[in-house]
Amino acid sequence: MNMKETLRTGILEATRLVNAGGLREATAKIQRTLRGILSSDAPADIPSAGADAPIEGTFRVIDAHSPSAGAETNVPPAGASRPFARFRAPLHPQPRGDSGQRPRPTPPSDLARDVEPGGQFISRSYTNQAGTRTYKLYIPSGYQGKPLPLIVMLHGCTQSPDDFAAGTRMNRLAEEHQCLVVYPAQARAANQSNCWNWFNTADQHRDRGEPCIIAGITLEIISGYAIDTHRVYVAGLSAGGAMAAVMATTYPDLYAAIGIHSGLPYAVAHDLPSAFAAMHQGAPSPGNDRRDRTSGAGSSPRAVPTIVFHGDRDTTVHPRNGDHVIAQCMSVHAPNGSDIKAATNPPVTVQRGQVPDGHAYTRTSYHDPSGQIMLEQWEVHGAGHAWSGGSLGGSYTDPKGPDATNEMIRFFYEHPHPEPAGKSLAACTSSPMTSH
Repeated sequence: MNMKETLRTGILEATRLVNAGGLREATAKIQRTLRGILSSDAPADIPSAGADAPIEGTFRVIDAHSPSAGAETNVPPAGASRPFARFRAPLHPQPRGDSGQRPRPTPPSDLARDVEPGGQFISRSYTNQAGTRTYKLYIPSGYQGKPLPLIVMLHGCTQSPDDFAAGTRMNRLAEEHQCLVVYPAQARAANQSNCWNWFNTADQHRDRGEPCIIAGITLEIISGYAIDTHRVYVAGLSAGGAMAAVMATTYPDLYAAIGIHSGLPYAVAHDLPSAFAAMHQGAPSPGNDRRDRTSGAGSSPRAVPTIVFHGDRDTTVHPRNGDHVIAQCMSVHAPNGSDIKAATNPPVTVQRGQVPDGHAYTRTSYHDPSGQIMLEQWEVHGAGHAWSGGSLGGSYTDPKGPDATNEMIRFFYEHPHPEPAGKSLAACTSSPMTSH
C-alpha cells in the first residue's frame, strides 16, 4: 500500500472509531499511521490524501515548565467538547504539561492587564472579496495622531488574539515602544483548529485567500489611523509564523520586516500530507532552487529582513525548519541557478548566551555588504514549541527563553521599509471598518 492510501485508510478508520466512541483506539490508530509514514523517509511532496480528510490525534509537546519533559499525554484541549478536536491541518496542538495536566487557561484578569492605563484593545470585523475575519487592535496610550509603527501578530492554532496578546506580552511592549498592534483572528469555519491555512496553495498567493484578507486588515489600519508606512511589520507563531512567511513573500511592498517563531518556510506544503512531512521532518532545503517566491510581488522581489526563533527541542514543528527559513530568505539574493551561499556569502556573526536561570541560546546574524544585519536566527536550546520569553498568562509560552517579543521589536525598528507601504495595493478592497 502506498503512502497516500496508508494515510487515507488510517484517517478513515480513526474517524470511524471516534464516531463509535472509541477515542483511545482512534488515537492509537492515527499515531501508528503517522509513525509508519514518517519513519519511511517520505519526501515532502507525498501525494495528497484529500484536502477535506479530517485527522484526529494527540501530539507530543514539550513544556519547559514540566519536570518530566518528553512524556506523551492523551489529555484533551481545555474547553473541547470531546478529547480530540477535528481539524484539517494539525499544526499547533493545545499546550499541555507533559505530566498530563490540562493547558494553562488565560484568566480574565490577565487579559485585562494586557490593556495598559489609557490604552485601548478593541474588536473589529473586516470583509473583502476574499472573506471575512475579526481582529483585535491595540492602541497605546501615547497614540495622539502622530504616525506610529504597526505590528501584525498572527496567532497559532487553537489560539485567539487575546491569548496570543497575553502570551507574547506584545501590548505591554507596544506601550513601551509606542506602536499599534493588530491581531487578525482565524475563523473556525476556515479551519476547525483556528490554524492559518499556510499549507493550502490557494492561500499562498497575492490578492487571493487569506493573504489578501490579512493584507486588507493591515491596509484598513493604515487608512484609519496615523501609521508610519515605512514601519509596518508582521510576526507569527507556528501556523502564524508560516503565514508570516507567506505574507513577506506575497506582499514585500507592504511589510518592512517579519518575525517567524517556530514556523516554516514559504510554500513547502500544498496539502495536509505535505504539511505533516514538513512539520515533522523539516522542510526540504531550497538548495539551488529559488522556487516561486514572487507570487505577484513583481519581477524584482524584495528580500524582506527576517528574524527567526525556534526551540531545538520542538517536536511539533521540526527545528530544521528555522534553518530552511533562513536559507530560503538568502536565496532571494541569489541569481537564478547559482549556489546560494556562493552567490550571497554574507558575513556571519555568532553570539552564544544564557538567560539567567533559563535556557541557553545561539544567535546567528547575517549581514549585508554595508554591515547591517538582514537575517537573524535565534536557536533556543532546550525549548519546545513555545513563544520564547513569553508570559504564563497565555498558551504556548516558555518564560525561560530569551525575550522573543522584545528582540523582534528591536529588529523591526532597525529595518524601515525603503518605500511607503500600500502605494500599489488596491486589489484587496474592503468594506468600512465595523466594531463589535
